[in-house]
Amino acid sequence: MSADTAFPPPNGSRACPRSASVCPNRASPIWVGEGGPRSGSSEGNALSGHIAPSPACSAGTLPRRGGRAFLALFLTLACLLVGALWRYAATLPPLDLTQASLRSTVILDRKGQLLRPFATADGRWRLPVTAGEVDPRYLAMLKAYEDRRFDSHPGLDPAATLRAAWQWLTHGRIVSGGSTLSMQVARLVEPRAERSLPAKLRQMVRAVALERTLGKAGVLDLYLALAPYGGPVEGVRAASLAYFGREPARLSFAESALLVALPQAPETRRPDRFFANARRARDRVLDIATERGVLTADEARAAKAEPVPVARKQFPMLAAHAAEQAHAADPEARVQHLTLDARLQASLEALAAERAAAAGPALSAAILALDNRTGAVLAHVGSAGYLDAARAGAVDATAAVRSPGSALKPFIYALAFENGLAHPETLLDDRPARFAASYAPENFDMGYRGTVTARVALQQSLNLPAVDLLDAVGAARFVARLRGAGATILLPRDTAPGLPVALGGLGITLTDLARLYAGLARGGSVPALTRRLDGPAAAPGPERRIAEPVAAWYVADILRGAPPPENALPGRISFKTGTSYGYRDAWAVGFDARVTIAVWIGRPDGASVPGLVGRSHAAPILFDAFARFGGEPEALPRPRDALVVATAALPPPLRHIRRDAPKTFAATLGVPLKIAYPPDGARVDLGLSDGAQARLALKALGGQPPLTWMVDGLPVAEAMRRQSDWSPEGAGFARISVMDAAGASDSVVVRLE
Repeated sequence: MSADTAFPPPNGSRACPRSASVCPNRASPIWVGEGGPRSGSSEGNALSGHIAPSPACSAGTLPRRGGRAFLALFLTLACLLVGALWRYAATLPPLDLTQASLRSTVILDRKGQLLRPFATADGRWRLPVTAGEVDPRYLAMLKAYEDRRFDSHPGLDPAATLRAAWQWLTHGRIVSGGSTLSMQVARLVEPRAERSLPAKLRQMVRAVALERTLGKAGVLDLYLALAPYGGPVEGVRAASLAYFGREPARLSFAESALLVALPQAPETRRPDRFFANARRARDRVLDIATERGVLTADEARAAKAEPVPVARKQFPMLAAHAAEQAHAADPEARVQHLTLDARLQASLEALAAERAAAAGPALSAAILALDNRTGAVLAHVGSAGYLDAARAGAVDATAAVRSPGSALKPFIYALAFENGLAHPETLLDDRPARFAASYAPENFDMGYRGTVTARVALQQSLNLPAVDLLDAVGAARFVARLRGAGATILLPRDTAPGLPVALGGLGITLTDLARLYAGLARGGSVPALTRRLDGPAAAPGPERRIAEPVAAWYVADILRGAPPPENALPGRISFKTGTSYGYRDAWAVGFDARVTIAVWIGRPDGASVPGLVGRSHAAPILFDAFARFGGEPEALPRPRDALVVATAALPPPLRHIRRDAPKTFAATLGVPLKIAYPPDGARVDLGLSDGAQARLALKALGGQPPLTWMVDGLPVAEAMRRQSDWSPEGAGFARISVMDAAGASDSVVVRLE
């Protein structure tokens, strides 16, 4: 029991000279004992906390003759108590706070907001909390009700202890425990079933030891974390979340009073089981807080009018998949700060659930948001509802390997731009074609556009131009580029990369796809994802690139002009959609300079969903997600070397992708131009790894001088003769092209070492 729950007679009253049990003309005594009602009284009566004095025992003063005897007895009791405590303390083992220090694991967002707590190993909800994280009004009410002199006593309240001892002597049993908050903490740290004098002495000794070891703040923090609230709920933070659905930093007077009252009898006052008991206990705390000046009468009256919760609420479960992964990765860390933004996370979880429900039964959705500047994960929505078994909500779709459909086309174009094969205004053919004698892809709408620019082909997601470009750059080289950028790419078993990868003939996760698009937003540099703010710093690794800066900007500029979904504004973000074969997966990924957001919707079991298309299902979610992210989209800065011209102003080799088509009429006359050295596909060792400067000889046959030599689309030399040279900046692949005065051209790809 607390030091102040049982009260002495009111000021000015005379104490009954005889035992309360035999005092004439007096009602049966009602006392509140330690941790709840005593003397067999009902919950309602025990809450009164007062002894009802008879008129014969309520006036006058102690007889002068008995005053000295009482004082002598009082001092004797005090000396005996101190001596007993001193001798008893020597017999106790050292205080062990190991179990008391155990807390539930809590996963927090970047600002410290709770995302998801986890129960302890034995199933208790005991969340870490300190007095600084609790409403000051609750603390004031707690001290007023439980231990008015908490801030001044050394762990024991002498007045309350001697009063309890006197009552024990006069009644022959424990009437009031005289427990301070420190003694209650001692009982929570070392729980014991017996209610005896040795048990009380042990609590006293431990209370003093706790205060000397932890100080007032430490003892109060232990109480706030360990106080029982019924069932597996322990501590004021867990109780506030369980009964009110929010943190205890801001509580009403009624809520504070209920949290003060429950630990005295946590099982018989649980509001979800014993509503009336909980209400009476709360109102009693409000009355005492009013008597002791914590509340005004009007505040107490208004607080009593508030309803008492009748059911426990679910603990927060934001970012359930991300929290689960963080806990599994570091199970010993009791507090983990993730890079997630709780506000954005909650908004996108609601969006995913709403759109998946509208799309049809058994469908799920996933959304991932990345900070382009840092690689931090801002939102991780793994499903349409973690607890929704009908949609397999426990499956984290951000980590599932799925077919991306057309979502990888931008990276084919980036590779072609980087290697000087094409430019956003290069003409491509969108007409029926057959590749490798057997592969004949078709467009999604089964139609053809004829000759279009690369810009239009990518914005309209035409299949034939994308496959034509992949054929030019090489499927194996394209897959190697994706893997080199850090993406995990899965191909059908026992098959080499082929042209179908342009249209989704491989497997990739939403997380990796988001990283690749974030690389476009960062000028081609793919970020390493950061998920924890307080975790160990990752060792810096080599830079991973998906494209060179100019090629990345070309793609971003093209995608910014892609036609948006219905009712969305055009030209705000760069985005691309994808639909896998058989309508199994719908994708949409968008970015600006600030953030990349990736969306997937489909069935977790991979079943077909007729009509499931990226543009109509995933793209609207993407644009809504950007709206919920907030702020104005930021365009990517244009690189200095970007060539922004019309098709006619391009160098002749870049005007059309067809290598067998002359770029001008004059190119049809004379000996055809061909690069003699280096040969196509050669590996040339120039000793570049040693840091030495070297020059590569360039030789051509045929054509009409002067000849213009280009490397990766940029001019490097012009000569009247058919021989020249070039000094590479470093090792790697290079596309070397030559163009003559008539507009004829030839290109080779070599590897410099």
